[in-house]
Amino acid sequence: MTTVDMVAFDTWARDELAAVEAALDAWVPADAPAGLGEAMRYGVLDGGKRLRPLLVLAACRAVGGERSAAMRAAVAVELIHAYSLVHDDMPCMDNDVLRRGKPTVHVQYGEAQAMLAGDAMQALAFEVLTPDIGMPPAQQARLVSLLARSAGHAGMAGGQAIDLASIGQGLGEAELRDMHRRKTGALLQASVMMGAACGDTTPAVRAALSDYGWATGVAFQVVDDILDVTQSAAKLGKTAGKDQNDNKPTYVSVLGLVAARTHAQTLRRQAHEALGASGLGAAATWLAVLADKVVEREN
Repeated sequence: MTTVDMVAFDTWARDELAAVEAALDAWVPADAPAGLGEAMRYGVLDGGKRLRPLLVLAACRAVGGERSAAMRAAVAVELIHAYSLVHDDMPCMDNDVLRRGKPTVHVQYGEAQAMLAGDAMQALAFEVLTPDIGMPPAQQARLVSLLARSAGHAGMAGGQAIDLASIGQGLGEAELRDMHRRKTGALLQASVMMGAACGDTTPAVRAALSDYGWATGVAFQVVDDILDVTQSAAKLGKTAGKDQNDNKPTYVSVLGLVAARTHAQTLRRQAHEALGASGLGAAATWLAVLADKVVEREN
């Protein structure tokens, strides 16, 4: 990428992140009863990398899709991600007290309100994807299907179940990869495919974008595991070293730090190769940049 390209990317990303934040602000209700809206907004607004929405919007851009549909998909996938963090941080799961540089939702509002806030965000995600007007029913159904499958037993929830069952247990590389493919990778891959579903694509393009989403999603988790042991809590915005302290299997604990870093670079190369196979050319440039940023990030 040239300097001019990166300036263009940064401008695009800044504008799209502002648009996503505005859409979340508009669609996450402040007036939900009994303080629920406040807890929901605390859990999703003003924080996070918003990688998943950017993947949706970059994939939509790559296939020449409809941006209004992609914005709804971007908001929906971020709501699912935020709900999962609210629930994962609770004492019955990871029992974490810091997220995005501030107290977790259950610390701020109590466990019951945090559970309800997560439930409400999950439901709102599918409400956002099914407006009464403006989106064809077939497109709504496709987006709902992609998001539901990535968040359910075959994806994020299933991966979290494996994660909790694996504490203190030895996992091989294949088992670890399967766990993180579900827990983290599935929603990132779905973000790409939801963006692609906002336009007309061929089976070959969809297959290539799916491969890109898989490689990028797994790379995100590999880097997350690396950062957990190499960065401070202040840098990460969440508790550092927690997976190691909780005796959870990670790419670092299974492969070692050097091999984990090598694996992240391999996955980045695979993501770029998948984009090359898509035939989308320069239209997929922002997806390539996002894969690079996933591997190069420091928090």
